[in-house]
Amino acid sequence: MFRRYFITGLLIWVPIGITLWVLDLVITTMDLSLSLLPQTWQPVALLGRHVPGIGALLTLLVIFVTGLLATNFLGQRLVLLWEGLLSRIPIVRTIYSSVKQVSDTLLSPQGNAFRKALLVQYPREGSWTIGFMTGTPADEVRRRVSQAQPAGADAGAGAEMVSIYVPTTPNPTSGFFLMMRREDTIELDMSVDEALKYIVSMGVVTPDTRPRGARGPRTQIQAEIH
Repeated sequence: MFRRYFITGLLIWVPIGITLWVLDLVITTMDLSLSLLPQTWQPVALLGRHVPGIGALLTLLVIFVTGLLATNFLGQRLVLLWEGLLSRIPIVRTIYSSVKQVSDTLLSPQGNAFRKALLVQYPREGSWTIGFMTGTPADEVRRRVSQAQPAGADAGAGAEMVSIYVPTTPNPTSGFFLMMRREDTIELDMSVDEALKYIVSMGVVTPDTRPRGARGPRTQIQAEIH
């Protein structure tokens, strides 16, 4: 009985504690943007004390205003000039172009990266894991795969390939990049968020397959209690 109550208490307080810790880390990091302001504009100078979160609001405001300005003609011209300047710096242009390509792919609303969770056989046949479709392989890759098909095989198999990112657990920021035939993958009904939770928890937190209207907010805790 004591063990059941103790585990129930952990299930309530551990997520709250980790959430507060992450929020504190994010807000503290974003508050560093206040160092860019003149000393007379600092909250300590204006209000007489440090107010947590002002830097976070300032950061969000700067991001929003930047996006607002970059959507008009003049802002787009300034962005092109800035990128042209960075492209002339030997080491900076390599880092900037790589990061920009990845961010444009992942953050673009029109992109297909991490939009679908797939079930694939990896690292060997008969062993299954969850991956995320990140797009389609380059034309040269598909052409080379088609040419490498043995005699009698489907010559167009290379055109039906997909690019897949298979994350490691419990740290999904590292993983493996695979290129597989679409027919060798199984598209899952679970969302990307549910799949990530499943991976990070090493299979402990299983996705709720019930209809969304029938889901309760504390099904995990209730399962532990019972």
